Amino acid sequence: MHGYSLDPHPGANVADRHFAVIYSPRKKRDRFPSTTVTVYGTKKEALAEQDHEKKMYAAEVIGPAKSSEGFKIYYLVEWFN
Repeated sequence: MHGYSLDPHPGANVADRHFAVIYSPRKKRDRFPSTTVTVYGTKKEALAEQDHEKKMYAAEVIGPAKSSEGFKIYYLVEWFN
């Protein structure tokens, strides 16, 4: 999880891993608002839907989680090439 603790209680099931396409003008961030993330059922689906020209990249994410500001966010696990 790259150092993120989404919930300190070990029995809580707050956020799951997902395959997704993320709209991101820069690939330097490690968390993204849910409005920029589209979740897919498989890695293959996410890879098929990415479009680098439109800055939409396939990735594995954890989420959604609630940020301290009250927004739903996803945390980046890894970008897919």
